[in-house]
Amino acid sequence: MLILASIVVAAWFYLAVAHGRFWQAGPELPHHATPQMARVAVVIPARDEAEHIEHTLCALLQQHYPWPLRVILVDDNSTDRTGEIARDIAAEDPRLTVIQGNPLPAGWTGKMWAVSQGLEHAEDADYVLLTDADIVHAQSHVARLVAAAQAGEYDLVSEMVRLRCKTLPERFAIPAFVFFFGMLYPFARVANKRSKVAAAAGGTMLISQAALQRIEGVSRIRAELIDDCALAREVKRGGHAIWLGHATRATSLRQYPHFADTWQMIARTAYVQLQYSPLLLLGTVAGMLLLYAVPVALALAVHGVAMWCGLAAWVLMAALFQPILRRYQQSPLWGIALPIIAMFYMAATVASAFRFYSGKGGQWKDRTYPAA
Repeated sequence: MLILASIVVAAWFYLAVAHGRFWQAGPELPHHATPQMARVAVVIPARDEAEHIEHTLCALLQQHYPWPLRVILVDDNSTDRTGEIARDIAAEDPRLTVIQGNPLPAGWTGKMWAVSQGLEHAEDADYVLLTDADIVHAQSHVARLVAAAQAGEYDLVSEMVRLRCKTLPERFAIPAFVFFFGMLYPFARVANKRSKVAAAAGGTMLISQAALQRIEGVSRIRAELIDDCALAREVKRGGHAIWLGHATRATSLRQYPHFADTWQMIARTAYVQLQYSPLLLLGTVAGMLLLYAVPVALALAVHGVAMWCGLAAWVLMAALFQPILRRYQQSPLWGIALPIIAMFYMAATVASAFRFYSGKGGQWKDRTYPAA
């Protein structure tokens, strides 16, 4: 028992001091920066996004960007009013182009096929901003993204947008999602050219045209469900510099009002993240039990040194969670509940594997995709 307790404390100590400062609520884009001349095209894949699309498009068309900026929306065969709303806005602003997406070919995900069609209309841009149909960008956001890319000589600048965190299920799952994402992909290591860690967040990805051409657009990742991280890997593998941070000027409108919604958010791609590997699944379950369940069990069920080790690990994980909780303006007491939240994520990950083997994995927007 004492050996197990020592392993748990050592693991959390390592994560605190030697894992790329993943727990920090940064970095962020510089607040005051002026971009040099650069043409930007914004590509938005949209399928059944009538609830959000007007807010997203209007925010992009109201950008305070001093150089040419165009917005290209690809309507991915929506069954609602997404395309109609976008075309009405385009009739008032010629900077918006609305493309009716072609039928989905075999071997492509819907999102990547829509992005690919949009990129065909963005070849004259110096940078392409890939964003989602539910993201609202503050008026200075595009300018800051371009300025950061130019100043740091980055070919890909991406941000984890501020996710909605109002309902109880959102407060329960969303800050932890950001925390776990940072643990998988420490942002400092993403920006380190010597590190192989590569990641991006799909809500905001500014990529240079030069990098897009060298990696052949999105054709290499056409079947990827976790397309943002796949794109980052391709860019970094090609020797290009990338940067990932936390957004202060971009917000997601997507809601998760019920626990079933947050469960679906995790289960949709969790097993994809594990490369459809039963061994990686077993390792993940064992690792999460060790990191999150064992400290609680030690703190509550044993005595002596092992109990104090378990309590120390529990306190340390709660402390590391605090910067993200502050970013999302949530109670610090959620840090104490992190083991329960982690078990929820673990269960959803196992469910993701069961869904895959039952032929229901990789579902999104009424489509089911096979393993890439």
